[in-house]
Amino acid sequence: MSRRGVQPGRGTLSRLLLAALVLAHPLQVVAQEAAASSIQKPTVLRWWHGAIVLGGLSAFMLLDRPLQTFVQEGRSTSKDDVAGTVRRFGQIEVYGTVTAGLVAAGLLSGNTELTRTGGRLAATLTFAGAAGMAGKLITGRPRPEDSQDADGYVPFSGQAAMPSGHTTMAFAFATALADDINRPWATVGLYTLATGVGWSRINDNRHWLTDVAAGAALGVTSAKLMSGRWRIFGLRPPQVLLGPSHAGVAWRVEF
Repeated sequence: MSRRGVQPGRGTLSRLLLAALVLAHPLQVVAQEAAASSIQKPTVLRWWHGAIVLGGLSAFMLLDRPLQTFVQEGRSTSKDDVAGTVRRFGQIEVYGTVTAGLVAAGLLSGNTELTRTGGRLAATLTFAGAAGMAGKLITGRPRPEDSQDADGYVPFSGQAAMPSGHTTMAFAFATALADDINRPWATVGLYTLATGVGWSRINDNRHWLTDVAAGAALGVTSAKLMSGRWRIFGLRPPQVLLGPSHAGVAWRVEF
């Protein structure tokens, strides 16, 4: 009955391809600063915000095994088909294509705002992907299909359940687009799709509930930090500096 999702190598390849898109395109400046300037009062993240998230994840851990058992007992071919469809929202064929399309359309039309939107989206997805990969490496949690020990954390072991990469990318993608479009229908639709991606990873027995919750939190946070809506440690949103002979990311710290 079990079906494996995207193989681990594809996830890594997806992030590398997205990073290549960001670094290779000859933009002079993808101005996160321009978007951030319109945000009058960004939310400054404090230590207790992180404590709340960690507390919530700890509470979800109590549901990991019961939910995994419940979902797998009710699993069916039709649910697998739905999961296989909605999962694509968290894969590079969707978010990579949309990102590249926005950048290309902006450049071809001379629409700088569209180009900036594509650039911010690319930077957000690259940041979220890198943070997610680091999280997987540090936590070293086994996938439910490989072990029933939901607490079997072995850092740097190669186990890669937490956070869910698909969910991280889906929520980063949904949040970045929803904030730029700024319409209720878009926000509801995009977050519904991202939530569906999280459900698909539990249905496919690839992730625990807390893996999905951690991925959602990481994706939303990545998008908010890169757009300047949230701030942490005095860091302003980055400027992605790209040109024919150079590429880099500039950060500015405010004290």
